[in-house]
Amino acid sequence: MFTTPRGLRLHIGIFGRRNVGKSSVLNALLNQTVSIVSDVAGTTTDPVEKVMEFKPIGPVVFIDTAGIDDVGALGQARVQQTMKVIDRTELALLVTDAWLDYERQLLTLLRARNIPVVIAANKADVRSGTELEDAARGDCEHVVTTDALSRKGLDDLRRAIIGAAPPEFLAKQTIVGGLVKPGDLVVLVTPIDLEAPKGRLILPQVQVLRDVLDHHGYALVVKESELAEALARLKEPPVLVVTDSQAFEQVSRIVPPEIPLTSFSILFARFKGDLTRLADGAAAIENLRSGDKVLIAEACTHHPVKDDIGREKIPRWLQKYTGCNLDFTIVAGRDWPEDLSGYKLIVHCAACVFNRQEMITRIEKARAAGIPVTNYGMAISYMHGIFERAMQPFTELRPTGEQGRTCRIA
Repeated sequence: MFTTPRGLRLHIGIFGRRNVGKSSVLNALLNQTVSIVSDVAGTTTDPVEKVMEFKPIGPVVFIDTAGIDDVGALGQARVQQTMKVIDRTELALLVTDAWLDYERQLLTLLRARNIPVVIAANKADVRSGTELEDAARGDCEHVVTTDALSRKGLDDLRRAIIGAAPPEFLAKQTIVGGLVKPGDLVVLVTPIDLEAPKGRLILPQVQVLRDVLDHHGYALVVKESELAEALARLKEPPVLVVTDSQAFEQVSRIVPPEIPLTSFSILFARFKGDLTRLADGAAAIENLRSGDKVLIAEACTHHPVKDDIGREKIPRWLQKYTGCNLDFTIVAGRDWPEDLSGYKLIVHCAACVFNRQEMITRIEKARAAGIPVTNYGMAISYMHGIFERAMQPFTELRPTGEQGRTCRIA
């Protein structure tokens, strides 16, 4: 449970005004002291995360946040951090002791993001009547009366969280779902370069391998240098070959055209993002002109090495493919420009360390700004002239964009 990557956990954000009992509710739900509790308003300053197993949903991350009514320059900085948590929240727990404009505005914001909400009408021991509950139920389906200190209503709150959870977390959305059946053989091509963690595979490779096994399939893991010999030894061809995007061109020359081929990054475009929109973003590479600004975004904050994929290879390939002198901005982790209007294209990594909500939020922000967005695997396959082949396994979601040039980039 504790080794489940955070990007695969349901993210439950806990929001509300200062001193309404957010941290007390979290501590009561987890039956342990995770967040500091006091009578002083604004005790929680930075978001506090806690992972746990929440049956029947499975692994989750609770995120305790600072009060949305914090004041002063430092308080406003805390509120901004709280607002950023909404970008990765998949279920919101709104804790309150009164139904005010703060609650109504926050509920409106969460609903605009299509985030399910559970309201904990807290401090029942010091309130009289049901005015709070009645007002909240007029705006929200899931309202539970709680008193975190006496633990009143905690079982009802757990049931409400389970009832409001997005269906995909109960249905267990998968990476290779619809592509791999029990007994199928999948070949995973995993180059070992300088950025691969010592003694381990990188996270997308590990997650795809595990997902193939969960589908009762067989997985053959091989480096690109041994791929041809490995395929020659097989009695039957694999149903799918998945490669690291950086080796796309070499692997596409080795794998016969009748064998479906894609990349880890493109699998994650479907699993963590919007496959069709990211595919259309790849076609927008054709529209780049000299001087255009391109945003390269990575979810993780790894230490870059020589010929780093995001900082060196993709910018070099984009400029060679387009023949244009482009202006690149590189961001990592949760850094993200507030204003996207100056960019002509966003190229994002596979987002293996993000949850799906955070990636979808970024895609929606780009859409709202009118900026095409794609991901590493799609951009690389497009520029190497193998985009159509890389997308062929996903026949249920054909891209609406058309591939342009078919040149290959060395």
